[in-house]
Amino acid sequence: MDTLMTTARQFCQDDSGAAMVEYSILVGIIAAAAILAILAIGGWVSGRFTGLCAALEASPLGACDVTTGVGT
Repeated sequence: MDTLMTTARQFCQDDSGAAMVEYSILVGIIAAAAILAILAIGGWVSGRFTGLCAALEASPLGACDVTTGVGT
């Protein structure tokens, strides 16, 4: 019975798991920020290419299908 009480007391006093939880939360926040940044940059690049395709379509130099993004 004393061994069980000693083990339970040591388990309650052990705080090494708290650091792991904090690091896990930090990794999750960094991953979420990275995903949001990638999505934002992807949207910006897509908009730039769509604008470029529309400008190419309006010029007499070439043609570009805005829906597919294929130019000639």
